[in-house]
Amino acid sequence: MTEQDKQSDWIKSISQILLKNSQAEAVSVDSKKDTVSVATLGQVSDEDLKNTLQETLKSIRIKELGEEDDCDCDSGSPLIDCRVEGGKVILSRKTCPTAPHFWKWKDYPVSGESHGSGSMQEEAEDMEADWKLQAKLAAGCALGVLLGFVFSHMGYATASVISFVFGMICGGFDAAKDVRENLPKGEFDIHFLMLVVAIGASCIGHWGEGAILLLLFSVSGALEHYTMARTQRAISSLFKAAPKTANVLDAEGKEKSVPVEEVRVGDMIFVRPGDTIPLDAEVLEGESATDESQLTGEANPVAKKSGNKVFSGTQNLWGAMKCRVSKRMEESSLQKIIQLIQDAQHQKAPSQRFTDKFGTKYTIAILLATMGMFLVWWLLVGLPPFENTGDQKSAFYRAMTLLVVASPCALVISIPSAILSAIAFGARIGVLFRGGAAIERLCEVNTVALDKTGTLTTGELAVEQVDAYPSGHESEIIEVAVALEQNANHPIARAIVQYGQGKKVVPKAVASFQTLLGKGLTGRYNDQEWVLGRRELIGSGPLSDWAASLPHPSAEYAEVWVIGGNSIGRILLKDQIRKESSEVLKQMHDSGLTTVMLTGDRRETAENVGRQLGIDEVRSGLSPEGKVTAIREMVDSGKIVAMVGDGVNDAPSLAMAHVAVSMGVRGSDAALEQSDVVLMNDRIDMFLDAYKLSQRANRIIKQNLIISLGTVLIMVASSLLSGIPLTLGVFAHEGSTVVVCLNSIRLLFGKRKKQ
Repeated sequence: MTEQDKQSDWIKSISQILLKNSQAEAVSVDSKKDTVSVATLGQVSDEDLKNTLQETLKSIRIKELGEEDDCDCDSGSPLIDCRVEGGKVILSRKTCPTAPHFWKWKDYPVSGESHGSGSMQEEAEDMEADWKLQAKLAAGCALGVLLGFVFSHMGYATASVISFVFGMICGGFDAAKDVRENLPKGEFDIHFLMLVVAIGASCIGHWGEGAILLLLFSVSGALEHYTMARTQRAISSLFKAAPKTANVLDAEGKEKSVPVEEVRVGDMIFVRPGDTIPLDAEVLEGESATDESQLTGEANPVAKKSGNKVFSGTQNLWGAMKCRVSKRMEESSLQKIIQLIQDAQHQKAPSQRFTDKFGTKYTIAILLATMGMFLVWWLLVGLPPFENTGDQKSAFYRAMTLLVVASPCALVISIPSAILSAIAFGARIGVLFRGGAAIERLCEVNTVALDKTGTLTTGELAVEQVDAYPSGHESEIIEVAVALEQNANHPIARAIVQYGQGKKVVPKAVASFQTLLGKGLTGRYNDQEWVLGRRELIGSGPLSDWAASLPHPSAEYAEVWVIGGNSIGRILLKDQIRKESSEVLKQMHDSGLTTVMLTGDRRETAENVGRQLGIDEVRSGLSPEGKVTAIREMVDSGKIVAMVGDGVNDAPSLAMAHVAVSMGVRGSDAALEQSDVVLMNDRIDMFLDAYKLSQRANRIIKQNLIISLGTVLIMVASSLLSGIPLTLGVFAHEGSTVVVCLNSIRLLFGKRKKQ
């Protein structure tokens, strides 16, 4: 079978996979980077699709594609488009032209390597060992340089040269390793330039300057790797205590230690005081509090009792709990966050993609320019080609100096070092950025659109008032309501049951329980028939005139009626505004941000909340499509919009905004898939943390660019106009790299300000 036939086979195989998986919109295969990317719309679990694609691809040698779009790309299906762009094979469903604008792409390695707390820890350990090795090599280089100058001063020329050569071997070891790997691929980078300069300086007898160059280069390289290792360590430390086993209870209540990956949904686990909770679960018995700071950044313990959720990776503080597992290990909150951070580390910011262009092409351009200037200085200016005469440096010496100062070492590291530090610090305080683009874009936002329910409010109703007719039967009304609602899980039922628990209500069993479709519930309690539901239950029949005379509650309240025996009662419930919302909105205004509330609620309810919080604009009665239209109008008017929602119902409007920010990672799997920024602690005030961190990171990026570009421009100009010592050029070049690394790492040592 020819290579073209093999390529056609795997393309058609992927096309068939795409047809069978309706959740996926497109698949992109990058043969150069050995990655497969999946585009989806809405909330999607693409694990099976990813695994299928990886199994298809890793068993086939994917043909290397060039930059030209000239290969045969036949999907084998009239429903699937196939094209080649920049070395990528892209297969996509034939759909409307606007659909691709809403696609969310996610990258996976073809090899299918998993990313978890273990791999993150291993990566951190590898990076730690790497910078320590480089530090030892730099120390060896420093020793060689020191001995070289000592022997030179003593007049031992041969020993001096040997010492300098030893120093250059140590200082250039890591650079030589990279060059050996990249040269066969036709790639030239800064390591190549540094080796060329060191060898060139040695060829004209400047052994000491060549050794100093590699000494400073190896020191800055060690510091650069230390910066990245420190960032990786800050991230991996969040997850190093991830539990490996769970105490599973069998049918007889006996405990057995089981690996977390073998625990199934529905299994019962027992968590002792001080244990790390192994999996996401629901508390069945016991009361305690958990430390969720590792997961959400929340410093205060979170109380837990029957019916509450607990999350993997958090610590049980004082009480024993029996819990029912709600998610498998790979679907747990901790694992999803680990995956999110791992993905974010490899997603480049726009400015980083710009600096990535300073790769092979830039290196070749600098080499050609240096060769050109060598000829100019030699043939036109009249400098000696290789021999230095007195204070006059040779053309080759000046060319080597130009090569050093023009190398963009600091520029290349300036952005990724700041981005990774910001991602690490954000994860520590409970803000997850899905890559550098989110960090760069968020600081540009001038308009914040906020969903009401679950964002500005808690999203959970609370009982505000219980009325009984005749008066005095309120306790009976709430007891019956709790009895009828205790097996339901909608917001009204949860609020009534929670209120009853607070009143120490212990209801009896309900007989003849039934659901009245669209109206409520009915059942027999204390040998009497009771009905719970909407006002319509008493809107007809003998109580209709009396019911008509009762005033409706104000817009912010929901009501539930309880009828039976000799009593009629009404329970009023209200969605609670988050206590931090008002102060956060005030700080947004102080920061120059315009706020807009988008909600499907009635106008009266929405405007009441808007008045309480001081929101600039309220748009009510909106469907999901209406929210998208509202965001589009803001975007079309030139505003830079961040949408803050719960990540599920707000997914379309999140996709339309410039920056999508999700609340409630605990309750929403979609939040991790749909958003650019995830606020892990389910608190709106953390948006300000994200916004301020974005501003700080971008200030540091700009500072780094000014330092790195400014140093290059000044030193290049000096080298061209007057000539500078090679040693000064080396110090300026490597010094700017050191400054940039230290400036970026400042982000790791910030503190979250109290709102």
